[in-house]
Amino acid sequence: MTKKTIFSGMRPTGRLQLGNLLGALDNWVKLQDDYRCLFGVVDWHALTTAYEDPSQLQENTYQMVIDWLSAGLDPEKSIIFRQSDVKGHAELHLLLSMITPLSWLERVPTYKDQIQQLKEKNLGTYGFLGYPLLMAADILLYRAETVPVGEDQVPHLEITREIARRFNYLYQTDYFPEPETMLNEVKILPGIDGRKMSKSYGNTIDMSEAPDEVRKKVRQMVTDPGRIRKDDPGNPDVCTVYAFHSIFNAEELAEVERACRRGEIGCVQCKNRLADRLTAFLAPIYEKRQALEGQLDYIRDILQEGAKRASVIAEQTMDEVREIVNLKL
Repeated sequence: MTKKTIFSGMRPTGRLQLGNLLGALDNWVKLQDDYRCLFGVVDWHALTTAYEDPSQLQENTYQMVIDWLSAGLDPEKSIIFRQSDVKGHAELHLLLSMITPLSWLERVPTYKDQIQQLKEKNLGTYGFLGYPLLMAADILLYRAETVPVGEDQVPHLEITREIARRFNYLYQTDYFPEPETMLNEVKILPGIDGRKMSKSYGNTIDMSEAPDEVRKKVRQMVTDPGRIRKDDPGNPDVCTVYAFHSIFNAEELAEVERACRRGEIGCVQCKNRLADRLTAFLAPIYEKRQALEGQLDYIRDILQEGAKRASVIAEQTMDEVREIVNLKL
């Protein structure tokens, strides 16, 4: 039986944090055995908001792909490539822009939200307005039947489905499938200061962090502010350390909660137990990253080979699309 096709991508922003691992990458690794997977470094997407200073784009790509491989993505099982190396993404984006109503792009929920959140940037560009259309082209170029996304990305997938329907209706075809949503089982982690984990807050733990640095950051985690002495009863519901225990130490979670509420375990001891679990969980990823560090040629070869494999699929799609829209002589 032919495997169904999955496409997903990440903007190259450098080293990935635990939120990226739990929110998407861990799921990708599991999917690659059962689907034909294409995973793209969507560097053109990165330029929609970082076009004024692309100086770190290549280094960020390199670091992110190392994290992908360290987490278990296998270039023998999956097609790993850079979006800008497969020109079909740009051509299909252009052709789809001819048929996509402007109002569809303006109503995407994240459009106005992002403009508000990134006030310091000039986002009055077509590239920013049109990035959901580029995302649709990314998916439809490989005629992906399924797309793993978080809940915040569901509106983008819905516009992809609408664009596929409009293309099929206008040209009286059933060429593009309407990709189905595969919701990631996202485990939400706070930052070490209790706020949302974000590079902009400086409160992240990188998935490839060295063990000593992991322990240092665990020691910095905020706990129940109402707990003054170590034998005071605590409230795990407001404790960042407990939130991490719930994901990385599930087998001891009930014991940790009970001991905290009864004041039988101090915050330092609780943090040490978490640090042991977290460093053990991250050890294989860290060790693999150490082995890959500095192997730029190897990473480049993976991306180039992936681009060749992706281009074969993309060119077949574009050849058929050109025929459908009567561009072939």
